[in-house]
Amino acid sequence: MPLRVVHVATGNVGRIALGHVIEDPRFELVGLVVSDPDKVGRDAGELAGLGVDTGIAAVDDLARVADMGADCAVYCALAETRFLEAIEDLKTLLTAGLNVVSTSPVPYIHPWDLLPQSMIDPLEEACREHGVSLFVSGVDPGWANDLLPFAVAATCQKVEKVVCSEIADYATYDGGPVMFDVMGFGRTPGDLPMLFKPGMLSAAWGVAIRQLAAGFGVEIDDVTEWFEQEPAPESFDVAAGRIEAGTVAAVRFVITGTSVGVPVFVMDHTTRLRDDLRPDWPRPAQPGGSYRLEIVGEPSYRVDVCPSSAKGDHNYAAIAAGAGRVVNAVPDVVAAPAGIRTTLDLPLFTGRGLFAGTLAPASATQTQ
Repeated sequence: MPLRVVHVATGNVGRIALGHVIEDPRFELVGLVVSDPDKVGRDAGELAGLGVDTGIAAVDDLARVADMGADCAVYCALAETRFLEAIEDLKTLLTAGLNVVSTSPVPYIHPWDLLPQSMIDPLEEACREHGVSLFVSGVDPGWANDLLPFAVAATCQKVEKVVCSEIADYATYDGGPVMFDVMGFGRTPGDLPMLFKPGMLSAAWGVAIRQLAAGFGVEIDDVTEWFEQEPAPESFDVAAGRIEAGTVAAVRFVITGTSVGVPVFVMDHTTRLRDDLRPDWPRPAQPGGSYRLEIVGEPSYRVDVCPSSAKGDHNYAAIAAGAGRVVNAVPDVVAAPAGIRTTLDLPLFTGRGLFAGTLAPASATQTQ
């Protein structure tokens, strides 16, 4: 029996995740919530860009969908600019007895020692009371700096330092609120956006550092942050809008977790809107962008992850990776003990079932 799923939001991430849910035989879509009035009443297949009729029309009432008796909700609504509202959405879904996989809010990837207990306990209590689980993940923070490091470190004799990097050109990314309000592109250097307010970087990527620390069994004594902004030499256009000369067109930021004063976990981000900006900053392993994992240890590793997609460029592929991570987690989250779950709690998903429709299924003897 396929798992009954309700889906929330059809933006850059949600649209891709919705298509995954519709096309994956492990799931049955039973409800869809949107916030854009122009999308209300439209079929899920259309909003996912699939050109199919699912019979599921979008509504703008979260409570109505939460009461459909589904097994799980896939929540992909933007939370960076509506943090408290997103938490209330999660509580509504959990209280209705739905397990939830989500791409936001980011701090719930590993909220302990970061968020106050007053922001953790209500969701934990809702999970326990209704016997459901919550799992939040993404790309970075997400699988690129928790699942990937753990998988590679499993081959090491010792580990001294872990560095996770995103190196990307965001010129084709059309998410205006993230680009301008959160990251500060198009602003005068020094006019700090949300992301560069004191403590915000440490909070946003502190979840990845703390999850690495928990997995490796290391105690973190300090988390520091650093950033730099680079202005545009002349005006130019990107997918999200106009970048005027002299306004921010590239940023780099680094968040470091130390143990006994030694840097052990580093999150390093380089984001350009033009490839020629700041050639002295890290360069991607493929045109457009890549993720990089560096482990100093025995043996040491440098792993470059180069996402691509038949449906779009590197930015589309990166978003698809984050969407795929949470959708593929649905069965394990439904089966998990009640509570907020993390990468450290869930079993390794091996991709079982993803060849469906292209290859014959394995026999019973092959799967033993």
